[in-house]
Amino acid sequence: MLDLLSDILTRLSLRGTLYFRTSFTEPWGVRVPAFRDVARFHFAHRGEALVRVAGQSAPVHLAQGDLVIIPHGTAHVLSCRHTSPKEALPLDDILSRSGFPGHGMLVWGGDESPRDTQLICGHFALAEGSRHLLFDRLPPFIHLRGYGDEAGPWLEATLKVIGAEAGGARLGGDLIALKMSEAIFAQAIRAHVEQSRAVDCGVAGFADPHLGRALAAFHRAPTASWTVAELAREAGLSRTGFADRFTARIGVTPMAYVTSWRMQIAREALVQRGLSVAEAAEISGYASESAFSRVFKKEIGVSPAAFRQSGFARRDVA
Repeated sequence: MLDLLSDILTRLSLRGTLYFRTSFTEPWGVRVPAFRDVARFHFAHRGEALVRVAGQSAPVHLAQGDLVIIPHGTAHVLSCRHTSPKEALPLDDILSRSGFPGHGMLVWGGDESPRDTQLICGHFALAEGSRHLLFDRLPPFIHLRGYGDEAGPWLEATLKVIGAEAGGARLGGDLIALKMSEAIFAQAIRAHVEQSRAVDCGVAGFADPHLGRALAAFHRAPTASWTVAELAREAGLSRTGFADRFTARIGVTPMAYVTSWRMQIAREALVQRGLSVAEAAEISGYASESAFSRVFKKEIGVSPAAFRQSGFARRDVA
């Protein structure tokens, strides 16, 4: 599973950013706005908090040592138990009023308690327009708690290191915390997928051992001349059994998945790597540039040349 997930995260250009470490004293509340192509995370290094994700009826209780990931960049409110969502202030207002310089500790709140809540907050950005079924089907939030044997001691230890390094005074601390946070995101998604294995949900198919073998084989060699029969052989299933199982558990046909991922490879090649249309066609498994262009336009909605030009324009503006 990790090899497959590693390829997906690498191809989608996952990049982590730690945007602050907090020292919040009661009462306090922060409204975090929605943001596209971003997954946000909050780790309770000390103390606890409530996390109210937009569209969800009940808040998440983030206890000390817990991690919550909000995969789709949904707006949410972080607060202490005494602050209602309406009383929480917008993040930009708090950053401005606190005099936060953009690094180190964000200090905010009242004086009702001498003990503060320390959160490590950041986000994982994906390349603009990056898509994958696995990401699309992640829930509104992933709450990792009570790590122990279930999520593995490595996760708990890594989170403790992030808490110790982020915003600290030691050389290289922020970079260490940042790189480890990217590993945490992969670990969190892997844990969520593996825990969903026996549940009929949108990501369970990626933990299916038969489908996993076929997906891993395809991701190792996406330009090969894959057919449903060849993928079924990798899965150890009959052609019909594999196709039915794949469609039922992943939600698309095997060849639709193949095409979708090849188009993601092409998008990255055109914009991130600056390759020509002919080069993008070749590395995404198409011997014919015209055939590649037809499929690309059908899947993406514009021609590869137009996408390449608009992609460079967006990147230059950024």
